[in-house]
Amino acid sequence: MPMSLNDQFRPHASSHQSLRTVRMRLTALYSALFTISGAVLLTITYWLMRRSKWVIITYDDRGPEIRRHLERLREAQLRDLLIQFGIAFAAMVVISIVLGWLVAGRVLRPLRTMTATIRQISARNLHERLAVTGPRDELKDLADTVDGLLGRLETALDSHKRFVANAAHELRTPLTLERALLEETLTDREATLESYRATSERLLAISKEQGQLLEALLTLAGSERGLDHREPFDLSDLAREALDSARMEAGARDLRVHTHFAPAPSAGDPALAGRLVANLIDNAVHHNVPEGHVEITTGSRAGRALVAVANTGPVISPQQVGGLFEPFQRLDGRTARGDGHHGLGLSIVRAIATAHGADLTARTRPGGGLSIEIGFPAAAVPGHQPPHIPENPRPRTPLPATRPDGNRPTD
Repeated sequence: MPMSLNDQFRPHASSHQSLRTVRMRLTALYSALFTISGAVLLTITYWLMRRSKWVIITYDDRGPEIRRHLERLREAQLRDLLIQFGIAFAAMVVISIVLGWLVAGRVLRPLRTMTATIRQISARNLHERLAVTGPRDELKDLADTVDGLLGRLETALDSHKRFVANAAHELRTPLTLERALLEETLTDREATLESYRATSERLLAISKEQGQLLEALLTLAGSERGLDHREPFDLSDLAREALDSARMEAGARDLRVHTHFAPAPSAGDPALAGRLVANLIDNAVHHNVPEGHVEITTGSRAGRALVAVANTGPVISPQQVGGLFEPFQRLDGRTARGDGHHGLGLSIVRAIATAHGADLTARTRPGGGLSIEIGFPAAAVPGHQPPHIPENPRPRTPLPATRPDGNRPTD
């Protein structure tokens, strides 16, 4: 059976047994060190005493006999000393085991405290922390690392809860509307063919909107899982394709498009990278002002393949920029739109950039609008030196999104 969320945050029951195993290992280590040190000390002492010479001075003819007697006495004393050393060594081994067990328990006491605290933390009280105080040592660093991990888990869990709640709200609204339309049609005894057709068209529009939302959710989920494979692609080609799809809406809004496409080779998932560039351009076109402009630049700088999109638009405070990359977050605070935009575009951009190991930078523009630059790891092209993209590129001459006759201009 799959583990529940609370079980995933709770340590296994064998953690206490593991601590006992560590304590036994530390005890064995301390005892071994103490025993080896004691054995070496006793061996050196015995060796020095055995090498010592006795000076015997005699004044009669019994000198050799006395000397032999004293030598036998010395050997007997050394044997007794060796036995005493052995008894003392055995006692030291026992004492070292007891002291090693006590010292190991003292060393592991903070770990037992942290383990007990972590065992009590679950998804319901993930805000709690170890909050270990004291001098900066390895155990304090470990506790701070665990607290940091708990903080990231809490943030991720809160983000997950908000995402699920917002996704449920986004899906519930069109489902409720669909049901209301069907019930209204079925209960209307005077319904005509035209009314049925109008209801069907509204249901198709709602279904299309739901399909777009589900596709965006699947893309976001797939991006957060990471990349399964990597293929080469060029951001300039992806930008041209995305711009072709956005020209009609840009022309309807009387936007002017500035482009500077230089080769920007990278590697990853071309479909996801294309979705990233398309979302950037779509966001720049959709959240713009009438007769505004959009700047699209690709190239390379400092070993990164870059794509940058800047646009005019409403004034955004720097504090609002981070929230724009959260799912279902919009400047106007609304949670649903009828124009196919659900507040997932930039969150998908961030997820895809993270999956590719790309750097994302977003800045507000003084007159309104947003400037977003994403740097992918560059892919080397044999025999080709990609053009350098300056820090503040100057776009080419502005090109209208569409001509008055409806045909597209040439970039």
